Amino acid sequence: MNSMLKLSTIVRLFCLAIATLVLTVACAQQPNTTSSSSSPSSSSPSASQPIVSATNNWVGYSGHHVAIGKNFFSEQGLTVQDQFFQSASEEITAFLAGKIDLAWFTSGDAVQMAAKDPSIRMIYLVDYSNGSDGILGRGVKSPQDAKGKTIGRENILFEKILLAAYLKKAGLTEKDASVKDMAAADAATAFAAKQVDVAVTYEPYLTNAAKQGGGEIIFSTKDTNLIADVIVAKDSFIKAHQADIKAYFKAIDKAVDLLNAGDAEALTIAGKKLGISGDEVKQQLLGAKLFDLKDNKSMAFDKNNPKSLIGNLDLTAKAAYEYKIVDKPLNVESLYDDSIVKAS
Repeated sequence: MNSMLKLSTIVRLFCLAIATLVLTVACAQQPNTTSSSSSPSSSSPSASQPIVSATNNWVGYSGHHVAIGKNFFSEQGLTVQDQFFQSASEEITAFLAGKIDLAWFTSGDAVQMAAKDPSIRMIYLVDYSNGSDGILGRGVKSPQDAKGKTIGRENILFEKILLAAYLKKAGLTEKDASVKDMAAADAATAFAAKQVDVAVTYEPYLTNAAKQGGGEIIFSTKDTNLIADVIVAKDSFIKAHQADIKAYFKAIDKAVDLLNAGDAEALTIAGKKLGISGDEVKQQLLGAKLFDLKDNKSMAFDKNNPKSLIGNLDLTAKAAYEYKIVDKPLNVESLYDDSIVKAS
C-alpha cells in the first residue's frame, strides 16, 4: 500500500481501538441519514416501514454506498434508510439500542456485541482485510526471531489476534516478548525511530515505517481471514424480514460486482460517501477482499473451509475470551445465521 490509503482506513481502524469501551455507552451521536426508496408492493413489510441500514467509514463497506447511489435497493422493492457513522463506536451504540436493523461491522465488534446481546447474528461476509494490516520487523527473519524482542502493539482484539497468529508459527505467545501497549500509529513511529524491534500497525503507516526503520513487513493479512467484516442483525428481525433481507443481499451483490470490476461510476459513488476520490477508493480496495453473494453461498459459512468466516469466528471468539474482552466462552454456532444466504 502507499500514502493514498487515507481517511477511511485510518478512521475505521482507530474506531476499532475504542469499540470495546463504548459497548456500555447509553447514547450515540446522530448519524448522517439518507434514503433509497421506491414504491414497493403493499405485501412487503418495507412498504410500511423502511429498513434502517448502517455503515461506518471503512472502504470495505463501499458495496452499501453503491447500492444506495445506484438505487439497487429500490429495484428490489425495498425502502432503505441509510445511516452513516463516522465511527464504529457510535454505530455499535445505536445498534445495541435497537435503532438499526442491519449493520456492517468487523467480526470482532460483532463478537463483543453478541456477548452483550445473544440475539445478534452475523448473516453475511462483507470482506477480509487483505494486506492493509501487518507486522513490521527489524532483524526478524522468522517468527522464532521475535522471542525476547520489544513489540509495539495496540491493546485491541484484532491487533492481538494478528500478533498471536504470527507468534504461534514458532510456538510463541506475547509472554515470550516484551510487549508495549501503544496506538498503531505510535507503534509505527516507534519502529521508524528504532525504539521497538517489532510493530503491529496498518496502512498508510505500514509501508512507510518499514522503510524508515530499516525493516520490512514480516507478516500481514494478505490472503488470510484474520480480520473480517460482516453484516449483522438481531434474530427477531431476521425471522420477520427474510424476504426483505434476501432482496437486500441481491442489491449488495450487484454493487459488489461493480466494485470488483473497477467500475468508475461505482468507485466515484463510494468515494463521495467516504470523502475521497474514486481512484483512492480503488487503491484502498487493494487492501480488502470483497465478497459477493456467490462467495457467501459457497465459502463464507463452510465449516470445512479454513478460510471461511467460521474459522475467523472460532479464532476471534477464543481470543476475546482469552484476552478477557468477554467474560465467558462463546458458542461459535450461535454467532451466525446462514439461512438467508443459503436460500438466496
